[in-house]
Amino acid sequence: MRHSLRAYVLISCGAIIQGFAMALFLFPNSIPSGGAGGLAVLLNYWLNVPVSFALWFVNFSLLVLAIYWLGNASAIGTMYGITVTSLSVHFFTITMHMPQTIVWIDLLTGSIILGCGIGILLRQGVSNGGMGVIALLVSKYRGIPPGKPLLILNGLIFILTASIIDWRIIILALLSQWISTHIVDVVFKLDINSRIDKMKILTEGLVWRRK
Repeated sequence: MRHSLRAYVLISCGAIIQGFAMALFLFPNSIPSGGAGGLAVLLNYWLNVPVSFALWFVNFSLLVLAIYWLGNASAIGTMYGITVTSLSVHFFTITMHMPQTIVWIDLLTGSIILGCGIGILLRQGVSNGGMGVIALLVSKYRGIPPGKPLLILNGLIFILTASIIDWRIIILALLSQWISTHIVDVVFKLDINSRIDKMKILTEGLVWRRK
């Protein structure tokens, strides 16, 4: 029970961090956070659908297609993370407004924060949604690693988004993907429990010395 509660607390933190990066740094510059983010930006552009709801709708629709292969625990955790992310995007969009800055600064800051959020989610064994769901299905049926289909799917959506809104989006989106995925790897490899244990040992040592 405690392990499950801790997992959902961490999923909530990761989802909120991810939503914060999207709402304040990436989406205001029409930078897709991934394939699902690109589709959300397009729905907002075409139909004026709130980007938070569009993001939730796209992610939820893709997840429903793959729920059988993800397993109940992972699927429920992913649905929860997607919902918290979308609610966070909506909350930060209507309550916080960042002063206008250089787009490259927003890109760098947003991508680093986004990578931290996604890394926390993946450490809990849940997907952050998006095209990763379809990439996993393609990988399962074709017997190939999911990286290539994920790159192709996201690339096609980036091209579509850029052709409709602004071609500069392709460069920004690919740079954002490159930065955020590197941060994901760093966060995913962190051994948090080991660091906590080392801090406890250090603290106990300091207390013993004072005695």
